[in-house]
Amino acid sequence: MALADVRPEGLDADRSPEWFRTATRWTQVTFTDDDPGTFDIDFWIDVMRRTRSNALCLSAGGYMAFYPTQLPFHHRSAHLAGGDPFGELVDAARGLGMHVMARVDPHAIHQDAAEAHPEWLARDEEGNPIEHDSMPGVFWTDPFSTYLSEHITQIAQEITERYDVDALFANRWESVKGVSYSEPVARRFRAETGHELPRPSDLTDPAWAAYTRWRSTKFSELVGLWDDAVRAVKPHVRFIPNRNPRITRDLVRELIEDRYPMLVIDKQGRWEDEAAWTPGRIGKRARGLFPDRPVALLASVGTEHHALRWKDSVTSPAELTSFIVDGFVHGGRPWFSKFKAEIFDPRWVEPVTEAFELHHRCEPLLERLTHVAEVAILDVRAPDGPTPWTPSDRDPRAHEDGLYQALVEARIPFEYISDEILTLERLAGVRVLVLPASCDLAPAHVEVLEQFVARGGSVVACYDSGARATPGGTREFALGDLLGVRLERDAYGPVKNNYIALEGDHPLNRGYDGARRIVGGTTLLDVRAEPGTDVPFRFIPAYPDLPMEEVYPRSYDGPPAVVTREHPSGGRTVYVAFNLGEVYWRALQADHGRLIANAVTWARGDDSPQVEVRGAGLVDLATLAGDGELAACLVNLNDPMAMRGQRHELIPLTDQEVRVRLPEGAVSVRARLVVADRSVPVDVVEGIARVSVEELELLEVVHLTWS
Repeated sequence: MALADVRPEGLDADRSPEWFRTATRWTQVTFTDDDPGTFDIDFWIDVMRRTRSNALCLSAGGYMAFYPTQLPFHHRSAHLAGGDPFGELVDAARGLGMHVMARVDPHAIHQDAAEAHPEWLARDEEGNPIEHDSMPGVFWTDPFSTYLSEHITQIAQEITERYDVDALFANRWESVKGVSYSEPVARRFRAETGHELPRPSDLTDPAWAAYTRWRSTKFSELVGLWDDAVRAVKPHVRFIPNRNPRITRDLVRELIEDRYPMLVIDKQGRWEDEAAWTPGRIGKRARGLFPDRPVALLASVGTEHHALRWKDSVTSPAELTSFIVDGFVHGGRPWFSKFKAEIFDPRWVEPVTEAFELHHRCEPLLERLTHVAEVAILDVRAPDGPTPWTPSDRDPRAHEDGLYQALVEARIPFEYISDEILTLERLAGVRVLVLPASCDLAPAHVEVLEQFVARGGSVVACYDSGARATPGGTREFALGDLLGVRLERDAYGPVKNNYIALEGDHPLNRGYDGARRIVGGTTLLDVRAEPGTDVPFRFIPAYPDLPMEEVYPRSYDGPPAVVTREHPSGGRTVYVAFNLGEVYWRALQADHGRLIANAVTWARGDDSPQVEVRGAGLVDLATLAGDGELAACLVNLNDPMAMRGQRHELIPLTDQEVRVRLPEGAVSVRARLVVADRSVPVDVVEGIARVSVEELELLEVVHLTWS
């Protein structure tokens, strides 16, 4: 096959320092030992053409070399013989005009390297080498040894020198989970921190905190070392180690700020009870931390689970396309990964092709326009646990999950803003900032929030958001003056049989059809509402849940459950004195979802939202805007499996209506359905443009333009 005959029209990957900006659809092939000499290169050329991929990530070396390496102890594939499968596919991809990234895996070595370089090995508490748990005769490497800092660096430079690549990609580069108790690492840690390596038997050892900081610094320095090494060979080449959904928040931002020109988020599928919107959140979270940096979301064609391993499986077509599509409408460029170049089950090809084709249709808008929303969630880094691998006792994720679910259900477009870059300038365009359970805010963050409301912005704060420790060991509300509350009693619970009573006529307690009370929380805070506030909900003091004869309220005069305040600037604040997001995530009570939506809607103000989508079903909404144009991306997530595991079918929705608030003076308004590829009528009534979407299978993008 002549490569000149298969190059997609107009595709020609450059080799400039900005190459990563045009790498928008990725194919990844992860070789296995028996692939050389047997894999069908024409099949992969065809797949890359059909999926319109413009970038390839391909296994090169590290644990196993798939090219004729000249470095000692760089283990060659047993089936390599005199071939060069890596080089062949690199040349094929370059012939298609694609970018190329070489994958290396430093996490393990073979017996000969282990015997020659015992200092490369990770070791247990007794000093014994840690044998690989699934591959006998193979050993885990120490991530802080010279195997990574020197040997992998040499491998990366050899690949960069010999092959036409744009980047190196490291998988499992943080290596063994846990502490490696090798003597070289122990000496370094002792010299640099003054501590001995901490032991799992004592999680109270202050050395754990020192180790967490030290580990983060060393990994950050390693990223810089590798990046400098390949750029010294070819200036445009970058070293980009993969990241998990925490992005780079476990690294030292100052050390890696300019080391990740693009982010590759390795979250290859949904696990267990993760919601269908999981890939979209990954895109939002990454943009909330690095708003101007490309993000690729790595999706496996197989079934993903944190404990069950079927690495060469094929997932449901509906799940695979949904995962890719929901990711890319929120900024996660599509990247599919296939373990093993040999094909046992080709059922993944069509779903990937379909999803990538959808991205190709939408790419001009997704790359040209900017994601916008009037609502944002403050993304606060979860507190460190006693070790780098154990969660903190106070994990805010469920609080965030519940708010996220409610906002998706309410079809309220929203973004993320990381606390690491929270500034008044970053909040430009945001009308409501939502705090799920954001305690221990820095004084600078509190000041930004106060200035935001003074400028006319609004804040919805839940649970212990704004609480901070005092020198006396108790907590107070740093946001108390802003929210109009004073803390009387800190969080307590779990509380059973808690209810909140509707007080007066307030927009927050509308829509409950005459109910006098609704379900409350399981963890509460007692607060006092200050003058100038309203209390639309008040706690009914908890009472027994058994025996049945004792299940009745003893009194109705509990403290405020929800406190609202209107500020002279026009900004509004809402404070919810219980674990609203967490309890919604756990119980999914519709009344809690309505309360979240009501709070955000009221805080946003009385005028119409910028974008509104009306209709039935679960729809994830992303909005992008530019000068004289706006795109509303509708992803159909309506499915009985939306809250757990694989999606088995696409169930089309009908009769969706997109409403867009136009800027004053907008004329000549036109609308187009990007996926359906046709113009559609648009009605403009009192400055609101209305467009009907008669059927929504998986994705539709309503593109409005005006002059």
